[in-house]
This record gives sequence, structure tokens and C-alpha cells, in this order.
Amino acid sequence: MENMKQRRTIRKYQSKDIPAELLNDLLETSFRASTVGNMQAYSVVVTRDAARKEKLAPAHFNQPMVKAAPVVLTFCIDLNRFSKWCEWRHAVPGYNNFEWFVTGAIDALLVAQTFCVAAEEKGLGICYLGTTTYNPQMIIEALELPELVFPIATVTVGWPDECPNQVDRLPIEAIIHHETYRDYTAEDIDRFYAYKESLPENKQFVLENNKETLAQVFTDVRYTKKDNEAMSEALWNAMKAQGF
Repeated sequence: MENMKQRRTIRKYQSKDIPAELLNDLLETSFRASTVGNMQAYSVVVTRDAARKEKLAPAHFNQPMVKAAPVVLTFCIDLNRFSKWCEWRHAVPGYNNFEWFVTGAIDALLVAQTFCVAAEEKGLGICYLGTTTYNPQMIIEALELPELVFPIATVTVGWPDECPNQVDRLPIEAIIHHETYRDYTAEDIDRFYAYKESLPENKQFVLENNKETLAQVFTDVRYTKKDNEAMSEALWNAMKAQGF
């Protein structure tokens, strides 16, 4: 990729496979990402097998790219490996808690994003699946994850078979805060979200869903309070079941 500002998410892939040597090199590169205490509290499950993708697909709401991509990568928090090393070296680990769940998530997500940048530089396309934390228990079972291992991000990878339009982003002044956080006024919100709200496709979403505003499409249709609370409870229960 010539310019990171031109990147876009790819959901359709060629049938062409990704050589193991290339994939392993990209993963090895990603493992140079920053990590707390040089502990590397993460693991990556590589899924190529069609039957295993079939098991993963329902957890991701059967999005087509899960089965169509040559490779599906599940980036996991992993305190199992480091804890075993401690125990087998006569040390007492204390990493089965929320602090280290968050630390492992940071580690794993740094690796995931480093992988994605490296993969795109080689001409591959990627898509983050936002569904990983919606149905973690299904993924845990499909990938046979032991205690203290938890899926936190999933990325489909393949050679692009599309070149979609870029989606919008907020202007940088909406996101950057100098020295301290400056809260938003109503005028700020109007200005920062004006372009998003003006897009024809977003206006169409509002009409199709019989809503007054684009924000209502998010709160009443896409990410409802009821669903958010149910998924939060499922996430918390899965965390506890995995030993955190």
C-alpha cells in the first residue's frame, strides 16, 4: 500500500491462498509489537480449515468473509502460557484478574494492528470482525481455548477481490485534544458529524429504518441498549468461565 490514508477494509477475496511462509513472516513481524513487560500475553489461532471456519462462522453472525477468506486469524489474550512458565519455574503467578485481562487485550490488539499494517503493505486485504466479543463462548469452544485464554479480535485475510470506496472518518479536530481533554459543545457535535450525516447512504439508512436521525439508527437499530447489556453479561460470564 502506497499510502496508509488510502487504506480500506476488504471483505471479498480471491480464491488464491496465502503461502505459509508469507503468513508466518507477517506474524513474526507483528510479534515485534510493543508488549507489557516483554511478556507477550497473547496467542494467535490461524484457521485455514473449511470445517473449522464453518464452526467459527455462527459466532460472527455468518458473515460471508469468515468462510470465504483463505485465512482467519483469532488474536487472543493469553495468560495461560506465561502462568505455566511461572508455575514450572517455582514462581507463583497472579495473572488471572481483570488487570491482566486488559493488559493481555492491549498486547493482543497491538499485535493484531501491526499484523494488519504489515499484511496490507504486502498487498493483502484485511477485515476486522467486530463480533469477536459478542459471542466469545462460541469462539472459545470452536477453537478449544483453555483457561486464561480469551478471543479479543478476529481478522480475515486474503488477496483482495474488490476495491470498495473508503468509508468516512471524523475530522482530526474532532478527535485530537491538546494538553487536556476539551469537552464538546452542541455546536462542535453539529460541525464534526455534519459530513457523516450528509452522506446519501446514511440518509438512506435513516429513511429505511424510519428514524429521525442517523444517531437513532445506531441507538435503536444497530447497537441497542438491550443488546449491549446482554452481550456485556455474556462477555463477563465468559471471562469468569475462562478463569479471569
